[in-house]
Amino acid sequence: MFFEKKVEFLMLLHDEITKAEKRSDKNDWEACFRLNLTSDLPWHKLGVVGQFSDSQFYDYTKDEKRFRSFLSGKLPDNYDLTFSRSELTKDSLVRELCNAGGNVAVVFRGHLPDEWQGIEVINGDEDDLRFKDPKGKIVGLVAKGLGKKDETGFVLEPGN
Repeated sequence: MFFEKKVEFLMLLHDEITKAEKRSDKNDWEACFRLNLTSDLPWHKLGVVGQFSDSQFYDYTKDEKRFRSFLSGKLPDNYDLTFSRSELTKDSLVRELCNAGGNVAVVFRGHLPDEWQGIEVINGDEDDLRFKDPKGKIVGLVAKGLGKKDETGFVLEPGN
């Protein structure tokens, strides 16, 4: 629907976020939204994040340029990003992004190491609230489903 009827989609999304904010206020919850699950869309450019400045938005991204904009404070204050390492990501980039105060999600096989590339690994499987994570860390995720058999380099052995 986003691609075929973008205006209608954004109106529906606006209504759904508004309802969720009201429900959150009523229950004294913090409203938070992760709009990208299998996509990597720049929601801040579509006006969604800015319309709801009292809510927290967060996403994973493989877009290095967008992530660097986040690190330099160029994205809305209520939009938190975690960089997603892929099999094509150089280890030096992971270290650079973490040293700059960003978090990088890394998938490991079997269990999480205490550190990777000299950077502390925190458990990203405990919850999905990445915006609450301490900064400059590896967000470790344990491979699940078909990922357990991945041999592309996306899933790392905990000792490597």
